[in-house]
Amino acid sequence: MKKESRRLVNCAALAICLVLIVLVYATLFQSNDLKLPGNEGGYRLSDSRSNLWSERINIDAVDPQEFLLRRLVRGDDRVRFESNGFSCHTDVHSEVFVANKPVRIFNKGLTVYVPHDDQPQVKRTVKPYARKEDETAMELVSPVQILHGNSTINPPPACNFTHNVTAVVFSSKGFTGNVFHELNEIIIPLFITTRHFRSRLKFVITDFELRWVRKYNRVLSHLSGYDVINPDDGSVHCFPGAVIGLKYHNNLAINITDIPGGYSMFDFKHFLKESYNLKTSHVSEIRKPVLMLISRRNSRRFLNEEDMVEMMEKLGFRVKRAEPEMMSNLDEFAEAVNTCSVMVGAHGAGLTNEIFLPTGAVMVQVVPLTLEWAATNYFGEPAKAMGLRYLEYMIEPEESSLFDAYGKDHPVINDPKSVISKGYYAHRAVYVDGQDLKINLERFKKILIEAKQILETSTPFNRRT
Repeated sequence: MKKESRRLVNCAALAICLVLIVLVYATLFQSNDLKLPGNEGGYRLSDSRSNLWSERINIDAVDPQEFLLRRLVRGDDRVRFESNGFSCHTDVHSEVFVANKPVRIFNKGLTVYVPHDDQPQVKRTVKPYARKEDETAMELVSPVQILHGNSTINPPPACNFTHNVTAVVFSSKGFTGNVFHELNEIIIPLFITTRHFRSRLKFVITDFELRWVRKYNRVLSHLSGYDVINPDDGSVHCFPGAVIGLKYHNNLAINITDIPGGYSMFDFKHFLKESYNLKTSHVSEIRKPVLMLISRRNSRRFLNEEDMVEMMEKLGFRVKRAEPEMMSNLDEFAEAVNTCSVMVGAHGAGLTNEIFLPTGAVMVQVVPLTLEWAATNYFGEPAKAMGLRYLEYMIEPEESSLFDAYGKDHPVINDPKSVISKGYYAHRAVYVDGQDLKINLERFKKILIEAKQILETSTPFNRRT
């Protein structure tokens, strides 16, 4: 009897503890820190946020703002950050300001007050877009003015909205409209800068482009648990700290040793898989080889595309042609790419979508004349870092429309360096914007056979029903 009574008492105590834990979690969920505010000058995003609840609980427990911000700075920047709560890192691509102090953002998000009572106010200007070395891109980005120091003489206005999470300020302008630049200069830098915050931050987007925000809704809502802010309404937003600008590593690349948490490009691909709810993790899950052909409308078109498709189908591929209209809805297109085992395309922004291919898939890049370096550095090396198999098809001069337009003895064909020496715009006009391709089917067939053999190594199609 005594043992039975003891068991009943223990069960009752356990039940009470479980009820208390549930009540505590429910209270936390209703607190301001865990709300998704709908009336703070924000733009409502979708509510699809993977593991957001558990991630937030962990951050609240072990990762205070100072610790999270501190992970973004190193060396002398960290010394400055620890001494006065403010630091600035600058490199060839971008500038990143980190403030572990209450900040006020106003004047359409283009003025940020960072207080510091022990020094006179200093004005700094930054364009929060990761393309600092490109004057054309930066002309499109509005400058943000940072006022750091004692604000007694020039006090900031009162807060209209007070937030309890860190602000991350960046521009959605620059070369947006081109999927390579959107991912390369905003989305990947956002991941690098903010992933370790585990959604405990709020995006303030200058040069606010609603079309861009809607396009990347799934990414933004998986990096932040709060609505993005369009500062164009002129309101004053106050935060306990801020990051202004985004960290950048390289073209479609992440340096695992220089990112909080040690994330890699492979981890970024996994993050996209979660964000877009992609089903295929590895190419071996695809029953029959599916090949996506990136079909271009302007320069670098395949002039014999129909013949290419016919050959691909004879080799046993099920071919999907991706035309510009198909790519306009990124949510749907990401899912389509994720069902493919091979992607084929001429060098260009459309190849950026390799990022949605399943691990082990084959990326085949057709390289026009003089574009070897760009092909390798923009898409070839990144493909390998993403866990893809990469093949390259270098065209012969006879496969370029320039051969017929200029003739085999013209410098455009036999002395490309003489054209390249005239500068970027001269080179671009001829080889980037003025070149189409007529593929030698017999030569190209060898590349496709190699791609199929790679797939068959990991996916024995002949054994599947």
